[in-house]
Amino acid sequence: MPEPGTTAVVIVLPDADPLLDAARRIDPALVRPGVPAHVSLCHPFLPQSALNGQDEEDVRSLAARFPAADLLLEDIVTASGFIAVSVPQLQPLVDAFRGQWPGLRPYGGRFGARPAAHVTAALGADDPAAAARVRDAVGSLLPLRTRAAAVQLVELTREGWRSRFTAPLGGQSGRGCPRRTTSSAGRRGGRSWWTPPGASSTTPAEPS
Repeated sequence: MPEPGTTAVVIVLPDADPLLDAARRIDPALVRPGVPAHVSLCHPFLPQSALNGQDEEDVRSLAARFPAADLLLEDIVTASGFIAVSVPQLQPLVDAFRGQWPGLRPYGGRFGARPAAHVTAALGADDPAAAARVRDAVGSLLPLRTRAAAVQLVELTREGWRSRFTAPLGGQSGRGCPRRTTSSAGRRGGRSWWTPPGASSTTPAEPS
């Protein structure tokens, strides 16, 4: 499990939360508490103790090079216990971030050198019957349209994941995309990560 001080660079996709909700209704244990629908660009990113102002500026600058994008989520991806929806339109952005920090191994190398861009709907779906139900439930919501508007740098604290800042794609600060986020949980495109009341901070969820 990730330790406090772990960071990640992600794109939060609030319109894709129904995919997670569908899996949660079948088995809440399959959905990570406190983690909204998202695409990971770099996870893990640099440890919080190693982050500096130049790193943060590099995240902002790289985000500014890519425009906000309307996305169409259509295809389910499955592996052992893993159910996700692919987001191929964001692969160039994912590749750019990984190329900017080539020394960072995505997911610690667990899924190869170049995992495809995706939104995870369920993890630990080892029971075939439950996995089939999740696939059917998620598939019934596709195709799903959403929009990638901003990049977030998030940090794991002892209270859960928190957004350090939001960098708008295209470099234009628009509605819902402040440079710093605090409690924008309901704000489209600039949503802060949160850990719900009662969730254990000793076993934090992990972006994927």
